[in-house]
Amino acid sequence: MKIAKFIVRDQVSWGLVDGPEVVVFRGHPVFQGYETTGERIPLKDVQLLPPVLPTSKIICIGKNYADHAAEMGGEAPTEPLIFIKPLTTVIGPGETIVLPAISSQVDHEGELAIVIGQVAKDVRADKALDYVWGFTIANDVTARDIQNKDGQWTRAKSFDTFCPLGPWVETEFVVDGQILETRVDGELRQHSSVDMLIHKVSRIIEHVSQVMTLLPGDVILTGTPAGIGQIESGQSVEISIEGIGTLTNPVA
Repeated sequence: MKIAKFIVRDQVSWGLVDGPEVVVFRGHPVFQGYETTGERIPLKDVQLLPPVLPTSKIICIGKNYADHAAEMGGEAPTEPLIFIKPLTTVIGPGETIVLPAISSQVDHEGELAIVIGQVAKDVRADKALDYVWGFTIANDVTARDIQNKDGQWTRAKSFDTFCPLGPWVETEFVVDGQILETRVDGELRQHSSVDMLIHKVSRIIEHVSQVMTLLPGDVILTGTPAGIGQIESGQSVEISIEGIGTLTNPVA
């Protein structure tokens, strides 16, 4: 199921995306179930919001595609490399990525994102998918010049608007060779299979949950493939993953 969060008639709601329409839920689908009101609204008439507002954290996995590790000039880590983005980075579909004045090189990074559905601590890999609510698309926007200058990643990854999420959560997505693509103004920048993740989804959850308790709504970005590149004011970034959809954000 494709589960969206949206605004319609000045009210925030959740719903099931059914073709060109969204079927409105009575409450939050994680905590109150999938009971619907029966109301159907054209998808074009709603404003999509980030499909999750992470409960406590956005966890990211660095250099998790071999080709991206190579283009960054290093080897892939032998275990998942963890960093965190603050909640204030989150924006939804159609919202604007704002380029900070103190950076002269901001890059896109298209990624598959895991959405946690229940409390998870010290989870074994063979049970990890039981804790997943679904998957969405993320853009791990990065001020590359600041990353290179700082020698660590926190400031470069943490500017407001630097974590677009959406367009919805796909609860039935299973990683099985789907293609991830990033386009800027229609130009193809990234093209890879999500099967190329070095550390797979189950291993990531196992590894992260050994360090920190995962809460419902937490989001884990799984890493980006090769092809990262600079984005500039006036451009539009589109990240697509087969079986989920397309996340589009303008840049200013």
